Amino acid sequence: MGYQFVHLESFSRKADAQGRGTDFIFAEASRKPDASVHVSNPSPPVLVHGVGVEAVQEMHDLAVTSATVEVKGGKSRKIRQDQKTVHTVVASHPYTMDEIRADPAKRREAEEWERRTVAWLRDQYGDDLKSVIRHEDESHWHIHAYILPLSDPALKAARYHPGMTAKRAVMDAGPIAGEDQKALGKRADAQYKTAMRQWQDSYHEAVAIPSGLTRLGPQRRRLSRDEWQREQVQAKALQQVVQRARKVKSDGEAFIGRTKADAAKIAADAASRQEAARKAAAVALAAQDRARQEQEHVRASMVDAEKYSGWAGRIRAMWDGLRKSKLAERIRSELSGEIDRWHDKATDAERRQLEAERQRYEAERKAREAQDAAFKAGIERDRLRSILTSVNDPDTPELSPGPKLVLKPDFKKKEKS
Repeated sequence: MGYQFVHLESFSRKADAQGRGTDFIFAEASRKPDASVHVSNPSPPVLVHGVGVEAVQEMHDLAVTSATVEVKGGKSRKIRQDQKTVHTVVASHPYTMDEIRADPAKRREAEEWERRTVAWLRDQYGDDLKSVIRHEDESHWHIHAYILPLSDPALKAARYHPGMTAKRAVMDAGPIAGEDQKALGKRADAQYKTAMRQWQDSYHEAVAIPSGLTRLGPQRRRLSRDEWQREQVQAKALQQVVQRARKVKSDGEAFIGRTKADAAKIAADAASRQEAARKAAAVALAAQDRARQEQEHVRASMVDAEKYSGWAGRIRAMWDGLRKSKLAERIRSELSGEIDRWHDKATDAERRQLEAERQRYEAERKAREAQDAAFKAGIERDRLRSILTSVNDPDTPELSPGPKLVLKPDFKKKEKS
């Protein structure tokens, strides 16, 4: 692998000393014969993003016809022919077209580099990035980006040049104390270089490092062949480290997401079980109250039955002359059966009360288990978040788990009545 190459330049309708104006660069991009003499076998460009070159030229030419700038006296005039109205960025991959055509793996690397470059361009210029095309008829795989300042009534493309913008800001602010014009110019030039270096660094971080490219080439820094090869190996190793780190981060975030979802489900289940336990407890308490009421009713009925049985015997004795008649035996027999039935009802009510208490105890136990599971899931989630934080920032200390939560039931078991 080699080093990164990215270059920016703005153009006006008036051609520069090399004969390059907006008409020329659009003609060259679309591979018109009179602007493609430097290419042995011109071929049409490949559209990568946005609209074609012809559409960009139409948008540009229509915009310059209505663009105006204010002059003294509050008047406005048409923009000058030498004002920069189109901004371009060219980025090239180190692989030659012959290498890319011969090796599918290298083509995939170049395509991935292209995807990262377009994403970086979109981040830099937003909606003003109108087109990105690729040329495959020259020595190296490279792309051209075209940016139009359509949101600016004056159509000034110079604002996209970070170096010129930084230099102009210094010059407009004027000299500081003890500074003459020459010193002011030097300070402005220094700001120009700093801004351009930062622009190159942003491309290096977003595109070159993930693509295994170095920041600078060997000739500019006068490196020997061995030094350059070692730097290429380091760049490739850095690319692999970055890829592994991104994969670890992605896997960690996915795992934390699943853990959060599981914890939320456990918490929801716990809440549902708690609600079910509360309902079961309410049912058990209601059943217990009904059982007690039935017991009291049974006791009262038994007392009434015994009273009635005693008085009925005495009344029958008075009428039958103290004889035990068949009618008296029948009454006693019927009352005896009624008493047995009330005894059975009392026994059944007591059994239902015991079953209701057992159900309530079981519901309390399940609610405690659900709360314990939700608490453990929360601890595990915090531990994983701590691990992911340490992966992203090795200097971040690991988070310690929170205090242990002691779960208590909402009610106590009732004693049997």
